[in-house]
Order: sequence, then C-alpha cells, then structure tokens
Amino acid sequence: MSNYTKKRYAFFTFMSVFIFIIPWIRINGNHLFLLSFDKKELNLFFTSFSTQELYLMPFVLIFFFLLIFFVTTLGGRIWCGWACPQTIFRVLYRDLIQTKIFGIRQSTANKQKEPQHDIKNLFAIIFFAILVLIGTSNLLWFFVPPEDFFVYLQNPAEHKLLFGIVIGFAAFFIFDTVYLGEKFCIYVCPYARIQSVMFDNDTVQVIYDEKRGGKIYDPVTKAMIANKPENGECIGCEACVRICPTHIDIRKGMQLECINCLECSDACSKVMGKLGKKSLINWTSENAITSGNKIKFFRFRTIGYIVVLSVVLGLLLFISTKKEHMLLNINRTTELYNINFDNGNPIIANDYTFMFENTDRKDHKYYFEIDNPDIKIVRPAKEVKFKAGTKRKIIVRLVATKQLVNDERKDTIIPIVIKAFAVDDKENINIERKTIFAYPKNTVIEEAKKKDNGF
Repeated sequence: MSNYTKKRYAFFTFMSVFIFIIPWIRINGNHLFLLSFDKKELNLFFTSFSTQELYLMPFVLIFFFLLIFFVTTLGGRIWCGWACPQTIFRVLYRDLIQTKIFGIRQSTANKQKEPQHDIKNLFAIIFFAILVLIGTSNLLWFFVPPEDFFVYLQNPAEHKLLFGIVIGFAAFFIFDTVYLGEKFCIYVCPYARIQSVMFDNDTVQVIYDEKRGGKIYDPVTKAMIANKPENGECIGCEACVRICPTHIDIRKGMQLECINCLECSDACSKVMGKLGKKSLINWTSENAITSGNKIKFFRFRTIGYIVVLSVVLGLLLFISTKKEHMLLNINRTTELYNINFDNGNPIIANDYTFMFENTDRKDHKYYFEIDNPDIKIVRPAKEVKFKAGTKRKIIVRLVATKQLVNDERKDTIIPIVIKAFAVDDKENINIERKTIFAYPKNTVIEEAKKKDNGF
C-alpha cells in the first residue's frame, strides 16, 4: 500500500527545519548563502564577496534554473507537490491547522467541500498568520541575517521598509493560502504552463493504469464513457477525485492542474488494498506503464542535465575559492599631468583616483608600489588604514623626478603597473592594476618653465 502523503509530510518537515536552521549557521562570520543588500555583500559557501564580485550570481541562478529543469524532466511536477512554498503552506493550513488542531475538517479525504466559516476558522487563520510571519521572516533571513534582523526588530520604527516587506509578503501568503488555495496553481502559476515542454515519455508522473482499470474517458473528446468500466478493475468509487486538491479526475490523463501530490494514489491504494489489489494510480512513466519495464531515469536528456549541472557547480565552487581580499579600481583625473620645477628640474605629476575596498574580515593597512623605478609615490605619503568591509576614494599622486622621454612632437604615454598590498600580509593580500603615466613633450615643458620663471 502506497503512503506518499506521510512521505510528503516528512519531507515538508525536513525542508522546513533545514531552511529555518541554515541562516543561523556561520563559519568565520559568513553564511552558507546570504545576499545582503544592507551590507552589500554575498555570502556563498561560507565565503564573503563584495557586491563588486557578484559575477558569482549568474552561476548561482544558472545552476538553480538548470536544477529545476532537470527535476522536472526527471520527476514531472515534483517541485509543485513536494517543495513549493505555496503547497507547503497550503498543507500546513488545511491538513494540520484546520483538520488536526481545530477540527474544522473531519478529514482530508474529501477536498471538494470547503468548511463552513465560523469562529474556529477565524482562530485557525490567526494561528496560521503567526506561522506565516515566522516563515516570511525566515525567508528574509537569506537577505537580512538573523543576527541583524532581531536587532532591527527592537526598533521597527527605524526599519519601516524591512518590516513592511515582511508584513506585505505575509499578507500575500495568507491570502494565497486561505482564499486562493490551489487556484493559484491552476490559474496564476506560470511554471505550470512551461513544464509540459520538458516532459517526455520517460518523465515520472501520476498516471492512471488504463490497462488494468479500464477506460473511463474518451482519449479524444475527454468525455466520460463510464465511471465504472465493465472490463476493468476500477470500481468507480471516485476516492481519487474527492481527495484531489486541484479538483481533477486523474483518470482523464495528464492535466495541467495536477501537482504530483500523489494523494490520489494513496486513496486508490487504500480502496484497492481492501480488494487485495495494487493501486491503479501510480507514480511512473508512460513508457514504463506501456512496456511493463522499469522506469528509465538515466537517458540522454537527464544525463545531459547532470553533466551541465556538474560543470556549473564545479565552476561555481572553483570561482568561489578565488576570493579577492581587496578590490581596486583606478581612474585618472581629468587633468592629464601637472608640471612643477625644483631648481630648474621638471617634476611631472599624474593624479589618479583609487576606488579602494577592503573585502576582508580584518582591518588592514595598505600601500602601493610602481613597477617603474623612475616614478615615485608622493601621495599618500604613508600607509592607508581601512576597516573591514569599508571602501572609499583615495587621491594618489605619482611623480617623475627625472626626464623619462625626450620627444619634441607629442606627449608620451608610459604603461605602468601599480601593485596594491596589505602591509601586514603582503604575500597573500595583493593586487595589480595596469594604467598609464602621461609625460609631456619638450615644448610643453619649456613653456611651463618660462611661466615659472616669470616670462
């Protein structure tokens, strides 16, 4: 006898506990996954990345969507029935709160009848609303870490946007679960409309065994032939119809509304079990039920998905290990160069704007080196201290105290490499950036010299 319902309940419980616990787990102050808009950072695999390192996010999104496609090709609408938050909330409200706690429903065997609205229903909604607020807060912890969330909770007036989002999402989930229910799956959810293109004859789905049960509906017109076929094991009890949360008859064949909850299989299994027979509704594939062979899980499409998913995950893990402990963007100022004189000797200066960010978890002092020994750093004159996670602009001045180029016709662009490093950990925390040093032509230097001498 099949018992998919208990397996779903166990999986829902595991998923809920897992998702609730994950945001609390930290290693070296970093989360498994956190996209913080407040701190402008991404935590992935317990490594912190700045918003300027969000090149990882495309890999995360690609992996997520490919995983959904793979699961759909392999197990049909298993996401909808076993992992979708809407389904989990709906089962929590209907099966646990309404049926088990408040006794509003006598059982979950008949989902075609909605209970009467009374005071019990009101209390059930209030109780459910509390759980939804917790669940919505839990979802938000992947964007606002719980250690910050509960600090913000102490001053809600100063964080109106945050708590507005929590209340807004909670209100949507309450309305969706209590009033829309599975109508959301039928009329609103876009995923249901695109899943069928991912199916093939080996995709595992909820299928009524027409060979054993007999024909109930005409395959062309979809009109009912007989509720209880003469040459078939189906007894026409319609237990599978009454228990269906989306109000369909699975005996009609695959339908858009089916969410693979498999409650119809359990209902049929109970009835047929009393007759000493197996369920007429099973989680299987068209090819398996036609040929009588085992389900073919590994085939060209699924193997292809596994290969691509492995490559994307490998790239994601590899790139995540290349964490940069500091970020540096170098831009030249609008002024090409400055010309000054020291005892008649030209001093050529170039100014740069360094956008510097310390992405490490520790405070560091930073300084710079130039690969050209004839070019010196005069500003800043000493190390610059940055606190962990901070960024700011620094004006850097480089000067050439000796003649680098002797050209009468044009200015000369000299390629240089600037190396920035942490003074306390130069070997591990360093970065190189290419830029240019502009050196004026001789005629410009001579004109500047005349002006300096008062001519």
